[in-house]
Amino acid sequence: MLSYDHAPHSDAQAIQCFQSAWRVSRRAVSSSMLAIAMLSASGNPSARAQTVQLVTVDVQAVSQGFQVSKLIGKRVENDKNEKIGTLDDLVIAKDRNLFAILEIGGFLGLGGYLVAVPYESLTISDDGGKITLAGASKDALQKLPEFQFKK
Repeated sequence: MLSYDHAPHSDAQAIQCFQSAWRVSRRAVSSSMLAIAMLSASGNPSARAQTVQLVTVDVQAVSQGFQVSKLIGKRVENDKNEKIGTLDDLVIAKDRNLFAILEIGGFLGLGGYLVAVPYESLTISDDGGKITLAGASKDALQKLPEFQFKK
């Protein structure tokens, strides 16, 4: 808004001032429209709004599952009831596959190292009290590559 001191002194100056403001506004609108068009036409999926289809789940059935927070730190045994490690964490890979991260060797979290095994290879008792990795041994797990969390 123009102050009284800077107000145009003639109709010609007022028209010139209006036209100048109009050009600036048109450029701003044109630039904004171009940016919007480029974003909507780009192949970048994150640039476009994506709709997620929500589904109703059986919450009663879900509540019968295992809470990860209660499984972490539990002993992992083989099918001979020998301790082969401890469940350290669960990782969801970018391809949505789930992996159990086991700490093997060591004592009280010291001196051991981590390995990753597919979550499906674990068996968890109905009460969540026992985790089994059938057919595994400490020696076999120690031959797996060491897992390190992304920093």
